[in-house]
Amino acid sequence: MKLHIVHETRYAYTPPVETAQHIVHLKPRDTGSQSLLQHELVITPVETRRSERIDVYGNTRTFFSLQSVHDELRVVADSVVATREPAAAPLGAEGSPAWEAVREQFRYRAGGRWDPAAEFVFPSEYVPRHDDFAAYAHGSFAAGTPVLDAADALMRRIHAELRYESDSTEVETPAVQALAQRRGVCQDFAHIMIGCLRALGLPARYVSGYLLTTPAPGQPRLVGCDASHAWVSVYAPGPEGAAGAWYDFDPTNERAPGADYVTVAVGRDFGDVSPMRGLLLGGGEHQLQVAVTVEPLA
Repeated sequence: MKLHIVHETRYAYTPPVETAQHIVHLKPRDTGSQSLLQHELVITPVETRRSERIDVYGNTRTFFSLQSVHDELRVVADSVVATREPAAAPLGAEGSPAWEAVREQFRYRAGGRWDPAAEFVFPSEYVPRHDDFAAYAHGSFAAGTPVLDAADALMRRIHAELRYESDSTEVETPAVQALAQRRGVCQDFAHIMIGCLRALGLPARYVSGYLLTTPAPGQPRLVGCDASHAWVSVYAPGPEGAAGAWYDFDPTNERAPGADYVTVAVGRDFGDVSPMRGLLLGGGEHQLQVAVTVEPLA
């Protein structure tokens, strides 16, 4: 499948901004299930400086600065990605080790073997350690359950027991608050699931990207009405010390991401992969508009 993604961000500033520096994560990754075919980033007004590099998690991070006064900023990322069905999580007793064995593998011990996935066991800014995550997680993690089966059960519980409500949280709303109120958006659902997994000592990471939506029968595809999406990757070690793999779960939609998903960035939480953030000199109030279109190409 080929997917065309246009992600447009507009800021209107009152009064104007004098200078600004921004970092964006808007370039889709190359992964085992997707290939980036085309990408263009258009910035208005024209930036004074731009640079691109790969961060510690393998994401493309673009920096740009604006050194002239401006009352509007427009950033448009235009990408074409070829996607394939990713490897399904191997569920069942033979599919993955018991979750307790995975926890023990990542428990610190002197002279133990280092696994890069260990970084995703620790708390992070948007996913701090909290007893409420552990208490909620235990409902899905019976003794001896294969780690991917338990993760799948946790995903389904979050989908069933929490309500998606677009105006119920803000970007800075703590995940434990979203869990307590039992409602939120995809960012909250992802942070909650990650918090539960890490509370049990299991590696989990945050994934940002896009999802191809399907219009109702007989209705046209609306331009600019899609949105960024977020889901979760869970790590399962390989047998007898072999390399492990990451498997994706989407608690918002109660499914495993497929060829209709596009991955942009992975990290510990939203803070590592936010689509756009920056520092401004001047300005005051601002209005933000974001429009995303994801459509299949013939």
